[in-house]
Amino acid sequence: MMNQHSIPLMSMPMAEASPQPSPQKFFETLTAYQGTAALKAAIDLDLFTAIGEGQTTVSALANRVGGTERAVRMLSDSLVVLGFLVKAGNSYGLSPDSAMFLDMRSPAYVGSAKTFMTSDVVVEGFRDLAAIARSGRGHADAIRAEDLKDFTWAEFARSMAPMAYWTAQMAAKLIDHDARIRVLDVAAGHGMFGIAVAKQNPNAKIVALDWPVVLAVAEENARRFAVNGRYKLLPGDAFQIELGTGFDVVLIPNFMHLWDRATNVRFLKKVHAALAPQGRVIIVEFVPDEGRVTPPVPALFALSMLANTAAGDVYTASELRAMLKDAGFDECQFRELAASSHTAIVAFKP
Repeated sequence: MMNQHSIPLMSMPMAEASPQPSPQKFFETLTAYQGTAALKAAIDLDLFTAIGEGQTTVSALANRVGGTERAVRMLSDSLVVLGFLVKAGNSYGLSPDSAMFLDMRSPAYVGSAKTFMTSDVVVEGFRDLAAIARSGRGHADAIRAEDLKDFTWAEFARSMAPMAYWTAQMAAKLIDHDARIRVLDVAAGHGMFGIAVAKQNPNAKIVALDWPVVLAVAEENARRFAVNGRYKLLPGDAFQIELGTGFDVVLIPNFMHLWDRATNVRFLKKVHAALAPQGRVIIVEFVPDEGRVTPPVPALFALSMLANTAAGDVYTASELRAMLKDAGFDECQFRELAASSHTAIVAFKP
């Protein structure tokens, strides 16, 4: 029974429940490598293509990939948990992302990227990150070498081309579609950024700059996309070679994160000199916010730079703007690239 001092229970303000501390995040992060291993194994076995072709049961998949039913079931179930597969009863299916990007029959297939992203060259820098944090210097010798014992930049170019294709298409939209332009593609690698411009603009002439062993891959891709008649090679080290002059556009995709600020400014001054008046530079990079902790993909890319470079970093918009200004550029614009974690930075030569 209520008395005059009683308050109805429903009228009392309810304190919001605070989340209870949990070791779950600790456990998930320390075992995250297992998800990487599961995805790599599925790509190695061509499991996604097998499911796309209709091999959807454990027995059919085991027969198709040459594995045991127990092992294939465990691997496939883990991929359901990770979001790469779906499961109904005893049948597996592809998630929309896996159907587009992990079935080898898809023109958007990106599975080859695992060759570089899980290579010893990349992973080695993460084996003792504490030591790197103490020294401040990453696993730079291996990642920068032009020709490695077990992995070459040519292999990098071949394996990462599909991943770069979509970002390159978005970046190319920032350039004139029919004007007669000369474009320099710095550290061209697979060549996808310059090739995307040439495909979009039949009047564009591309000069691809990179080491000779890498340019062989870019040239292969230029022939594959039928733009090789307007695609020239400039072999050499970007910091040492003469770039030439009179370019309307200089593309710098995924390059500046390898270097410190002073090195980037010096190189941007060299790019500035290579541009015609009113020419533009288009930089493609991971750009975190000013606090450096969001968005997740650009922010976490800093770990790759810590692990695998001597002085590389991810740079914020204000830092990139300042570097470009110091190199003589103005009208700096930032454009988010659709379906990508990259940002395009466009700056103009006065």
